[in-house]
Order: sequence, then C-alpha cells, then structure tokens
Amino acid sequence: MIDAGNIVPLIGNFGFPIVVSIYLLHRFENKIESLENAIHNIENVVNSSMDKRKGGE
Repeated sequence: MIDAGNIVPLIGNFGFPIVVSIYLLHRFENKIESLENAIHNIENVVNSSMDKRKGGE
C-alpha cells in the first residue's frame, strides 16, 4: 500500500509523473472492481428475469 511515508522516496527515485500515475491506478483499481461486481449483479438479475419469462411462455 502507498502511504505518505513512502511517497517522498518514490518521487525522488522515479519522478513525479510516474508516482502520480501509480497512485491513480491504485485508487481506480478499487472503483473498477466495484463496477465489475455491479455489472455481474445486473447480468445475473437480467438472466434470472429472462429465465422466468421463458418458463411462463
């Protein structure tokens, strides 16, 4: 995990743009995972609804 104590040495070693890019990728990873889970949940609901509809025909 990236915390404040590790950021300053990283900037010195790798440069500001690279450190900011890594930080943003780390932050967005959690959001992307939650969006992926939401998409899978929607897919399951749609599939369940379609299955119920097919059974009622």
